[in-house]
Amino acid sequence: MTAALAGHLAAALQQATDELQLGLTHGQHEQLLTYLAALHKWNRVYNLSGLQDLQHMLTLHVVDSLTVLPFIDAGGIADVGTGAGLPGLVLAICRPDLQFFLIDSNGKKVRFLFQTAHALGLRNVQAIHARAEGYAITPQVAIVLSRAFASVRQFVETSQHLLAPDGRLLAMKGQYPAAELAELPAEYSLAASHVLRVPGSAVTRHLLDIRRSRPTQ
Repeated sequence: MTAALAGHLAAALQQATDELQLGLTHGQHEQLLTYLAALHKWNRVYNLSGLQDLQHMLTLHVVDSLTVLPFIDAGGIADVGTGAGLPGLVLAICRPDLQFFLIDSNGKKVRFLFQTAHALGLRNVQAIHARAEGYAITPQVAIVLSRAFASVRQFVETSQHLLAPDGRLLAMKGQYPAAELAELPAEYSLAASHVLRVPGSAVTRHLLDIRRSRPTQ
């Protein structure tokens, strides 16, 4: 990466976090850019992302993940199907006070997460090679999070055992998935839907806040 490109990416990240009013430190900006560089490097061999261009990766991966940061207000957090750590590893950089469990069934991606978290000095991250439905966390977490998961119903059914009784399931989606929400399990309901604006992009994003509406039998 040239010095000019590095400077451009740093400026673009600063502008995005300013627009989102995140108040990140200089050190956190540096960590996010280090993560981006690692993602770009590993992607050449391990196909961690369908994107190749660093600017696009910054906007559609890192900044996109940052849009959910204001809604992460309790720990721990389980990111199921985290892939290359999106959004979990990005959020862990910004919230070192909270514990993150990054769960994925792809061993190569989990190795990337483990090595990158170690290189960044993140002590609040556990990279877990497992399928979400076959893994247990004790105690259960306050938030279970997903980005680009298959469907809302599948997200709930495969992840609900990780969630504390009063916890929240946060699903990051593109267009508002009305049909998917109509198929929610009966004991769950949509508590809120938030439109997420991604600086530098015209894409539409929604964050769905799903909670238990009645106890399971």
